[in-house]
Amino acid sequence: MLRLGHRPAHDRRISTHLCLTARAFGADRIVFPSVDSSLEATVDDIRERFGGGFSLEEDPEWRPLIREHEGPSIHLTMYGQRHTDALAEIDAGDGMLVIVGAEKVPADVYDLATHNVAVGNQPHSEIAALSTTLLDVLGPDELYAERADAEIVIEPSDRGKDVREVDRGG
Repeated sequence: MLRLGHRPAHDRRISTHLCLTARAFGADRIVFPSVDSSLEATVDDIRERFGGGFSLEEDPEWRPLIREHEGPSIHLTMYGQRHTDALAEIDAGDGMLVIVGAEKVPADVYDLATHNVAVGNQPHSEIAALSTTLLDVLGPDELYAERADAEIVIEPSDRGKDVREVDRGG
């Protein structure tokens, strides 16, 4: 996943939630033009407790990242193709790159992306667009997958909290 823009004072909470959502729905990394230490600490803490190989990376040169990506690049925007139509053409096995903006997205992103995808035609959160897209492309299985290196696992339960600490034999 690529997050275009991140203003630490303004976007910290949204960017954190994008990271958590991307990780929970099966993404393996998120790239930011710049990363602040608070965001990095939160992602490291979640990865340590809940496991998984999710990484947070910094790369201010995002245009080559999109250009050189070998699979489909999916730019989530209100001004794109209906998501159900676009996602029918996309195979998750092709290593997709999901692009989510923060500030006004530069116009060339629309040309660089292989798909400009609109999740609905009403204003809403980029977190909602990301979760809807990843759920539709990757399916629900990743949401309940147990990561091999997790310290804790939350078991689905209709009442109360069912938290299991994982004994890693150490």
